[in-house]
Amino acid sequence: MSPRVRLGLLLGLLGIAVASVGYALLGAARPIGAGQYGYLPDPVGTRQFLAELDRPTFAEAGREAMDRARGVDTFLYRFTDQAHRAKYGGPWQCWDQGDAGTCVSMAFGLGCQTALAVDWAVAGAKGEPPANVATEPVYGGSRTAGRMPPLTVNSGGDGSYGAAAARWVSGQCKTAGIGGILFREAYPDADLSQYSIRLSRQWGRTGVPSTLATKAHELRATAVAQVLTWQELCASVERGSPVVLCSTVGYGRWDGANPVRDADGFLLRGKSWAHAMLVWAVRHQRPDDPRSRDGGLIQNSWSLRWCSGPKWPSDQPDGSFWASRADIEAALQQGDCFAIGGANFRWRELDNRVWFERQR
Repeated sequence: MSPRVRLGLLLGLLGIAVASVGYALLGAARPIGAGQYGYLPDPVGTRQFLAELDRPTFAEAGREAMDRARGVDTFLYRFTDQAHRAKYGGPWQCWDQGDAGTCVSMAFGLGCQTALAVDWAVAGAKGEPPANVATEPVYGGSRTAGRMPPLTVNSGGDGSYGAAAARWVSGQCKTAGIGGILFREAYPDADLSQYSIRLSRQWGRTGVPSTLATKAHELRATAVAQVLTWQELCASVERGSPVVLCSTVGYGRWDGANPVRDADGFLLRGKSWAHAMLVWAVRHQRPDDPRSRDGGLIQNSWSLRWCSGPKWPSDQPDGSFWASRADIEAALQQGDCFAIGGANFRWRELDNRVWFERQR
């Protein structure tokens, strides 16, 4: 483990302590979504998972992407929306984890779904478009079989961490032949067609039923890699791999009111959140536009209305916000953020045409 990664993990623990103090002081003055965090960092478990990967960082696993990325504004949410419309006949809508700390599973679930949607689009939108990914198996698996050491029963409260979810969705659990991706559909042993807090918590305690854990192994996001830098994140998104941010970097107002995006769709950094969200678009500062700036589009899982305000571009999804490069780098440096690919991170050119008129 490099000194930079060790420092990042220590900063993550410090951030959790600061967040706890902040919550105690603020009491009820918390934003919509209060109590819906659910990120519980485990630096030891994260180090163990990274040590098992042949190429643990995106700089190593995605070297070709790092070399060929050109700093192109990229909007992966459009691929997810395109696939959703083809599958379900309507636009994708922001997920809502409800009053449960399932944010890690929400971020990794949407990350897997986005990676599948990009694969489908790159293939020329051939075959069946991907269905919505079920989050309950990711939640239950990351809290039990995906942890280090693995647990048969997890009697703790809500929450998980990034490396455990990455281990689960990539099917690299210590028990061979389990872990991966399931969809929002009815299976013989469980109906996953609708998000269930009850089932999330049940499987979060006792694990995913063995038949479903094995079924999930049939489709895995085998390419997962730690993202530590802005350059890695941008190269990952530009080649079609979203990045899950698991950190204590938070946004919004300290007075607890719902935050409002600025004229360019950004939110300012606010109090600490022990939270997981997905970066699925990037934008870059341009010399010919003094108003342009580097940023990543973060999708939250607190429903459509937890934040409001202007969007950029006009099709920016509800429930999302742009964050500055500096704020995203602060999250990456905590050491538990992961890119999600399919079989690998090889470079590919995306059809990143302007699908909608872009206005500031």
